[in-house]
Order: sequence, then C-alpha cells, then structure tokens
Amino acid sequence: MVRVRIIGPGRAGTALARALTAARWDVAPLLARDDDPAPAARDVDLLVIATPDDRVQEVAQAVEPVPGTVVAHLAGSLGLRALAPHPRRAAVHPLVALPTPAVGARRLVGSWFAVAGDPLAHDLVRALRGQWFEVPDADRPVYHAAAVIASNHLVALLGQVERLSDAVGVPFEAYLDLARATLDNVAALGPAAALTGPAARGDEATIRRHLRALPPEERRAYRVLVDAARRLAQEPRPAPEAAPGRGKHEQ
Repeated sequence: MVRVRIIGPGRAGTALARALTAARWDVAPLLARDDDPAPAARDVDLLVIATPDDRVQEVAQAVEPVPGTVVAHLAGSLGLRALAPHPRRAAVHPLVALPTPAVGARRLVGSWFAVAGDPLAHDLVRALRGQWFEVPDADRPVYHAAAVIASNHLVALLGQVERLSDAVGVPFEAYLDLARATLDNVAALGPAAALTGPAARGDEATIRRHLRALPPEERRAYRVLVDAARRLAQEPRPAPEAAPGRGKHEQ
C-alpha cells in the first residue's frame, strides 16, 4: 500500500486525499499552513504539495529531503524545478475543475492528468483509473493557460451571458442548453467546423448591431471574442462526409 502525505487542506488537497483513500492508499492527516513542513517527507512514499502555485517552491524548500520519498505538486503552470532540492520529483496536475472537496473527489476518478517526473506519478493516476499525458517543464505555462481558458474563462463568459439574459428576461437555462449543444458540436466536428454565427459568415452588420445594443461594459469582451471567431473562421475546415447512399460525384 502506498503511503502518502498531502500539504494543503484546500479543495484540491482534500479532494485528492478523499479520492486516494477510496482507492485504498494510506493517506496521512493533511498538513496545514501552521504545521511544520520540515519532517513531512519522512515515513511516506509520496509527499504531495497541494498549495497555491506561488507557494509550492517555498514549501518544497522547507521540507527536509528524504532520498526515497517522491515529492510532487499539483500545479499546472510549474515544472519540476519548483521542487528542488528533492532528488525524486513529480508533477501531477488534474485537468478537471474541483469546486468542492466532495465533488472534486468524484471527478478525480477517471480524469485526465498532466504528469512529469517520477514514475510514481503514473501509479497515482492508475489508482484513480485516470488517463495521463506528459507535459515537459517548458510547455507547462502554455498548457495551463489553455486549461484556464477552457474552464475559468468559460465560466466568466457564461457569467456575461447570464447578465445579458437577465437584462432581457430570457431564462439562463436556455442559453446553457445552447452552450451544451455547442460543446457537443465541437467534440464531434472540431472548433473550426462547429463555428456558426455572424463572425463565421462575415455578417459585419449584425456584429455592429450587437455592439450598439450592448451595455458599454460588455462590449470589450464581445469585440475580443468576435476577433477570435473571425480568426477561427479562416482556418481550413474538413470536407463534410458524403451522405449515406450517395456517391461522391452526386450533388
């Protein structure tokens, strides 16, 4: 049985502790800010630093190195250098939103993980029945930026939708159904082929009408995303598949 200790009793650390306990790993009590981190690597196979990214290096340096213990962090934007001076290092970033420890513990099972370093990182993902991909140190900031866009920025965008839907008395749930269907389209077709709307068809008159109607504080985000949609619309799209029962030369 793998013995693990986690520094950081926040949402990520607590969710991971619950998930690994359910996977029958031996999880020691979590260490908080007021606990002495110096001996944290003793008597465990894996020490996980689950603090905010900007504290990982500070905490790692405060822990006394133990040759046989793997020290890992959960930070998506950081590489293995942040864990110096520990000889065995790993990075394990769960590519999943963890809004609460209880929800997070469930979502970690079967999730995607960005891993690097010691092979024990792979063992952790296997214990959670997840999938992993390797991200080298140099690529981790861009990898994490994409994760922030896919999750945090999407939430911020839907916050704008909610404000506008409230302003015109349309149920927010109706827009959520539209967003869900759009994500399904992206999964099935890819972003470029799934793009619809005025930017995709070059309807600049409708875009100008939107900008005139939007509250001033909502226009900047709209302009930025219209520009992004225009760029996506210029990307090559895959040819549509032939309809069943029709030859490739039929119209």
